[in-house]
Amino acid sequence: MKIGVIGGTRGLGKTLAKYLKQDNFEVTITGRDESTGLKVSEELGVNYSNDNIKVTESSDIVIISVPIASTINVIKELAPHMKQDSLMVDVTSVKEGPSYTMEECLKENGNSFEFIPTHPVFGPRTNSFNGQVIVLTPISKGKWYPRVYNYLSEKKMRIIETSPKHHDDMMGIVQVLTHFAYISTASAIEKMKINIKDTEDYESPIYNLMIDTIARIVSQNPYLTYSIQYENKSGERIRQAFADSVNELKESLTNEDEDKFVDIAIRATKNMGDIQNALGRSDKAINSLTQEFTTLQDSIGEEIGLEHIYSRKVHIGILEDINMDSLRIKSSKKTTTLKIANVKVLNKDEIFQWKIKNQKIYTKSISCIFPKTSNQEIIEKTLNKVDDITDIKLKESYTGPQIEKNSISYTFEVSGLSLESINECKLLVQGFGGIIR
Repeated sequence: MKIGVIGGTRGLGKTLAKYLKQDNFEVTITGRDESTGLKVSEELGVNYSNDNIKVTESSDIVIISVPIASTINVIKELAPHMKQDSLMVDVTSVKEGPSYTMEECLKENGNSFEFIPTHPVFGPRTNSFNGQVIVLTPISKGKWYPRVYNYLSEKKMRIIETSPKHHDDMMGIVQVLTHFAYISTASAIEKMKINIKDTEDYESPIYNLMIDTIARIVSQNPYLTYSIQYENKSGERIRQAFADSVNELKESLTNEDEDKFVDIAIRATKNMGDIQNALGRSDKAINSLTQEFTTLQDSIGEEIGLEHIYSRKVHIGILEDINMDSLRIKSSKKTTTLKIANVKVLNKDEIFQWKIKNQKIYTKSISCIFPKTSNQEIIEKTLNKVDDITDIKLKESYTGPQIEKNSISYTFEVSGLSLESINECKLLVQGFGGIIR
């Protein structure tokens, strides 16, 4: 199946192209900058074209992933060139305009294609589709709809079906209000000329989470953030409600009206829904952050494994030092400094499995004599518990003339990540009373 991602050289379009390619679709991305397009196509292993119409004419599915302000114009431009029985999908975070535009274009072009308006509620930094939210706002459902729905379901995505208007009303709170509040907070800090690093000595875990969330939002493409604000029809009403609330709260303090302040706070709290669940979720996030940092602190001088959450590169080595932001890990080849926020700490089994796949495996045979009453399976299981041993196989059990009457010789093929671990197996065998042949 051929999929064209219009605007697939950066942002969400690039992310979608990457994962669709991994599922063996034939993907073509488009973009105006040819040098960027060719570079991304080589990186992802997909095709590149700077001709949107040509890609549209040859694609079974056309995914429109362009700036919000350009989406409706691109839909109108490409709709007449859709293949018979093909599918148009948009991934815009505002749904009313694109949804009804696609419907109009469908009617104008004699029902030659289908359309599914979507909103993947995640950004280009996501690592997989698993667990991510995607909203579908179908005006009608054709033969493509169940195919797309089942694909998303198989990817274990959280699928929400709703109308374009209800989607935009809800995203007015989820995006318009929150982004506006976060950017306002960051702007207030900037206006007060506060260096955010100066607050680190006074940080609480919940403050850390809030600052990280604000930083994540304000670091997004500001043109995209503006479009999200501007294109949502409920935006002005929502921003005005926020401004009114800020002023009301400020006036209660300016006027030293404690009762008013408390009343506002209580009414706001009651409207927040299940507070206990909210506390539980935030506790998990806080505990996760503090527990990881404590684990790293306790591991200084020891071997650790870290996986970079974006590049997936694994670093194995001795943890030399750690501070609030970064750590230093020394491997046999070099010393590397990594940002703590960008790495996942691997557990012992994950480190072990990585070493099996990426490091040299040593294999030696150990022949030993035991009493006939010994249990060969227990010996194998015990040797398997030695650190860095990857496999134990019984190659031979022997009771020939060289072996005493009440004894038996076992030959084990022992594989491990180091010769030291294999030698430790020999010592363990002797400790059990075995005699090395």
